[in-house]
Amino acid sequence: MTEGAVGAPPADLDLTTAERDMWEAFRKGATLDLRSPRPELNDPGGQHAWGPERTVRARVVALLLLSGPPPHPGRVAALKLNGVRITGTLDLSGGTVTPYVELHNCRFEQQLLLPESTFSTLRLVGCAIPRVEAARIRTEGDLHLPRCVVQHGIRLTDAHIGTDLLLNQLVVRRDRRGLSIAADGMTVGQDLQAEMMRSHGELSMRGATIGASLSLRGSTLNNPFGRRALNAPQLKVERTLYLTSAGLGYARYTSGATPPFGIATTTPEQDRQRRFECLGGARLDDGRFGDAVDLSEARFVMEADQELSLRRVQTPELRFLGERQQRGRVVLSGARVVNLVDRFDSWPGPGGLAMAGFTYENLIPTGSFPLARRLDWLAAATPEYAPEPYERLAGALRASGEDADAREVLLAKQRRRRETLPPAGKAWGYLQDWTVAYGYRPGRAAVWMAVLWAIGACYFSYRPLPPLKEGEGPAWNPELYSLDLLLPVIDLGQGTAWRPTGAAQWVVAALTLLGWILATTVAAGASRLLRRQ
Repeated sequence: MTEGAVGAPPADLDLTTAERDMWEAFRKGATLDLRSPRPELNDPGGQHAWGPERTVRARVVALLLLSGPPPHPGRVAALKLNGVRITGTLDLSGGTVTPYVELHNCRFEQQLLLPESTFSTLRLVGCAIPRVEAARIRTEGDLHLPRCVVQHGIRLTDAHIGTDLLLNQLVVRRDRRGLSIAADGMTVGQDLQAEMMRSHGELSMRGATIGASLSLRGSTLNNPFGRRALNAPQLKVERTLYLTSAGLGYARYTSGATPPFGIATTTPEQDRQRRFECLGGARLDDGRFGDAVDLSEARFVMEADQELSLRRVQTPELRFLGERQQRGRVVLSGARVVNLVDRFDSWPGPGGLAMAGFTYENLIPTGSFPLARRLDWLAAATPEYAPEPYERLAGALRASGEDADAREVLLAKQRRRRETLPPAGKAWGYLQDWTVAYGYRPGRAAVWMAVLWAIGACYFSYRPLPPLKEGEGPAWNPELYSLDLLLPVIDLGQGTAWRPTGAAQWVVAALTLLGWILATTVAAGASRLLRRQ
């Protein structure tokens, strides 16, 4: 750069007044504020023209950032602009930008090219930008794009953000490929905050890694042009993924704390109305989340062929507390969670839920979630009978000490299985259910034994049996004889001392067979009780 004096701009640049002011502000580290005193003229995305008095060329901005003059003594060079129009394409591709950059309410006439560039910190706040092309960008600190309006998409593929990525209240529309934000393979050192964002197109974060939390509180992802509004398989978040209402986040700042950078001040009433909405499918397959996946108050609006897919997700806690979707499916196949926090009216109806291989250890229902509704939840997830979801639910209930409910779930499993059997199997199943409830209600078996004992005692009271050998054996006792027939292991000395004939043979055979069945059921129930104790 040829200079007449130290820090002076080259003469061949032919700087305008606004550019000279920008040059001098850069050397001082001061903010060049070219906003109009009339607020209606300061909207970067508005229809009002911005004249030469607030316009600078992109080539002059690039010169300052890549080969800028030295700062004034005792100052730090920085590019800080407010309400400035930048003409031409700002191309910093592959460059290393050392100065601090913070642009507020600026209007870019052409796309912003930042691929493979390096920054310390880059902040663009409330700007209007046709497109941001920033594949493989690297920042040592933050990258901020809050309240910006980007008309043709943002590309952050394989970007590396040293600390935080802030996209709060961003409005971004799709590019030629239908993507609003392409961030596949992106790495963020700390938080990614995209609260109250508006995405029109597919938000793609395949294989992205977030070092702390990923927050989409109060955001709307809308993609009527494709199958998915959120496409983030193999996403790794070290802490929590928030797909929740913005009102949940507002409570953190009501004590006087400062909201995150880029979130405009709103009233509590406004915040509570901003729920997370996904208009289109969402894919989080094979994701890893260190603390939780939070879907509190989330709303998914899908077509019949779209899914909220959580296949093979792993997280300590899944908070499934959103609004029940009317179409599409929720898929939890192969997912593994420790705590399942849910609400009965958040789950879809029959045909809308798939969870083959879904494992969880603890159930933490919010509000009333009676067992009958929990069984409806399983039935909705298994249009065709599958035993594993029932066994998983029974195991979780038993682990929490709800043994009676666990037995009810296993009984429901047997009843569902019965519907798949041939007629003979169904008949036998109904008999088992009616008599001993498949062994899950042993008290019923004991009652049947008492009834059969009374019937046998009455029958043999009126129809005593002749002795096997005259003058030998015990005295005739119809009560003990009936009890001896019903108890298959204990010998009371009556069963072999008498000779049944005629119809009595059938009664003896029936009592003996039913005694074996019922006594085995009682014994199995007692053993389960002893194991639990």
